[in-house]
Amino acid sequence: MFIISGILVSSLLLVQVIAENGSSGGASSSSPSSSSDEAHTKANSSSPQTGSSGPPQYNSVEQAAMQAGNMQFGELTLIVLASVAAAFLLYRIAISTVRSARVLSCVESDRQTYWRQSVGWFAQIKRHLLYAPLFRTHHQAEMQLVKGWSLGVLPTRFQSLFLVLLIAMNIVYCVVGIEWNSAGSTVMLGHLRNRTGTIAVVNMIPLVLLAGRNNPLIPLLNIPYGSFNMVHRWLGRIVAAESVVHTSCFIASKVYTGGWGTVSQSFMAFGQVPQTGLIAFCGFIAIAITSIVVFRRAFYELWYHLHIVLAIVSTVGLWYHLNNLPQQMFIRAFIVGWALERAIRLLILIYRNVGAGGTQALVEYLPGDAVKVTLTPARPWNFRPGQHIFLTIPSIGLWTTHPFSLAWSASSSRPTITLLSNLDPEKATGIYKSNSFAKEAQVTISSPQSSTASFFDTATRPTVTAIVRRRTGFTQKLWARIRNTPARQFRARAFVEGPYTSTQPSLASYGTILLFAGGVGITHQIPYLRSLLEGYATATVACRRLLLVWAVQSPEHLEWIRPWMTKILAMEGRRQILTVQLYITRSSTSGMETIRSTSTSVHMFLGRPNVETIVAHESKNQVGAMAVSVCGPGALSDDVRQAVRARQGEASVDFVEQDFSW
Repeated sequence: MFIISGILVSSLLLVQVIAENGSSGGASSSSPSSSSDEAHTKANSSSPQTGSSGPPQYNSVEQAAMQAGNMQFGELTLIVLASVAAAFLLYRIAISTVRSARVLSCVESDRQTYWRQSVGWFAQIKRHLLYAPLFRTHHQAEMQLVKGWSLGVLPTRFQSLFLVLLIAMNIVYCVVGIEWNSAGSTVMLGHLRNRTGTIAVVNMIPLVLLAGRNNPLIPLLNIPYGSFNMVHRWLGRIVAAESVVHTSCFIASKVYTGGWGTVSQSFMAFGQVPQTGLIAFCGFIAIAITSIVVFRRAFYELWYHLHIVLAIVSTVGLWYHLNNLPQQMFIRAFIVGWALERAIRLLILIYRNVGAGGTQALVEYLPGDAVKVTLTPARPWNFRPGQHIFLTIPSIGLWTTHPFSLAWSASSSRPTITLLSNLDPEKATGIYKSNSFAKEAQVTISSPQSSTASFFDTATRPTVTAIVRRRTGFTQKLWARIRNTPARQFRARAFVEGPYTSTQPSLASYGTILLFAGGVGITHQIPYLRSLLEGYATATVACRRLLLVWAVQSPEHLEWIRPWMTKILAMEGRRQILTVQLYITRSSTSGMETIRSTSTSVHMFLGRPNVETIVAHESKNQVGAMAVSVCGPGALSDDVRQAVRARQGEASVDFVEQDFSW
C-alpha cells in the first residue's frame, strides 16, 4: 500500500509528460530532431568529436524540446521516489498514533484484552508481505556458494516488490518516447543514450542520500539503515546498467557513422566529453564489480576506502562530462548532500571526542573470543536502548571505523556499574558458574540511596560499554592485542562517532515482549531489558510478560554480561514479569537437558531453543499486544520470523528484527 500511491502519482505524471511531449515536441518523435547528440551539442557544437562524421545536427528548438523531455523524466523519477517516502511517513504516523494510544490505555491495566485482538486484514498483509521472506523461510541466513563464500541474503517479499517496481520504473522512463521505429538508427541511439544518461544522473541523488549514516529518512520514516543500504546497492547497480546502455549507444552511433576508428579518436581526445564520460563509466563499473558481497566481506577495509575513491573519481569525471548541460544541477544536488553529510559526521566526531581529555577506551579480555570496550566519551549523551556507535581506536586501526551496539551505560547522575577489572579476579578470568546469575541476584547491598540504585556502584565519569566479538580485520587486531597483553586489559585513545539510534519501535506499548538473542546479539537486547524493567517499576510501560531467550555456544559466553545480569535480576519488579531462558548450544556435557538453577526466573538448557514452541506458548498466554524482537545469526532470525508469521490472525503479534547490513 506504500508503493501504490507512488504508482498512481507516477502514472498520472507519466500521462502528463507524454501529453506535453505530444503537443509541444511531438514532431521530434518522428523527425531527425531526436538526434543522439542533442544533449551534448550545446556544450560541444564546435568540438572536433561532433564533426561532420557524426550524426546530423539539429536546430535549437528541436534540441530544447528533446532536452526538456529528458529532464521531465528525470524530475518525474524524483517525484515518484518522494511520493513513496511520503506514503511511508503517513504509515509511520498512523502506527505511532496507535502505539501511543495503546500505552496510555494499558500502563495501569493487567488484562489489555482489547489490544490482544488482531486486525484481520492487516495480519494477512504482515504474514504474506511485510514479514514474509522472498522464498519460503529463508531471509537472513546467508546463501553459501561454497563454504566460506557468501552470496549475501535474500530480501523480504516486500523489499523485493519495491526493488522490482524501482527497476521497472527506470526501464519505463528510459524507453518511453524513444523513436524505436525511426528510419535512422542514430536517431534512436542518440535519444536512448541521453535518456539513460539523464536517468542515471538523477538516480545518483538517492544513491548518495541513502548511503549516509546521517540519512534524515532513517529517523523520519523509522526504516533501518540496512534497508536503505540494500536500496543503495541496487540503485548503484541500476546506475551502472544505465551507464552501460548510455556508453553502448554512443559507441554504436560512432561505429554506424564513422567506423571503429572514430570511437578511439573520441575517447583519446583529452578532456573532451567522451573521455570524461569514459572515466565516469569506468568508475561506475569498478564500483559495481568490487561491491559484490564476496569481495566486500573478504576485504572490507580495503573495499571501503576504494569505494570512496572510485565514487569521487566517477563524480569528477561526470561533472566535466556534463559541463554546461542542465543535468549538471543533479550532480550539484548530490555533491551538496554528500558534503553536508560528511560535515555533520565530522562535527559529531569533534564534539564527542575533543575536550575533557578526549575519549578514552578501556579494553578488557573476555572468554569466548570477545573483548569488552568501556568508553568514557569527552562529551557523554543520554543513553537509550538500541543505540550504536562507530568506533575508531587509532593504535589498532587509524583509518578504520566499525559499528558496535552499546550494551550498557554508566552515568555519574544515575545508578552505574563497576568495571569488570574491579571485580573479583576469579570472575574477571571468565570462570563459569552454572548458577552465578541466580546466586548473585539474591545479594542485597545496603546504601543510603534509593532502592532502585541500591544494587549499583557509583562511577565518577559517564561510560558506555560494548562487547566486541572477534571476526576479521579490526576486531581480530583488537583481540590479538589484548590476548598478548599480560594484564589482559589496556587503555587507549578512541574516537566515537554517534550515537546512532536504532529504528526498532518503542516496546513500551506491548503487554507481552519476547527478546531473542544469539551470541553477541545480546548486546542489543540487554538495554531493552533494563529499560522495560525500569518502566514497569515506575508504571510507564504496558509490559506484563517479559521473556529473554539467549542462545550461546559455550557456558563461558555467559561471562560477557554476567555483571549486568546480576544487576537486572535484582531490579524492582523483576520477579513479577521477567523470565530468562539460557541455551548452551555446544557443550561437552551429555545426558542432561537442564542445568539446575536456584532462581525460578532463570532457566538454563542444553541444545538449541525451539523457537516455534516458545512463541506459541507465549502467544497462548499473552497479555495485550505482543512484540517479538530478535538480534542474532541469520538462521535464528529466520526461525523467529517464521514463528511470528504463523501466529498472525490468532492475536496481535509484531515482529522486530535488528541487523547490521554494512
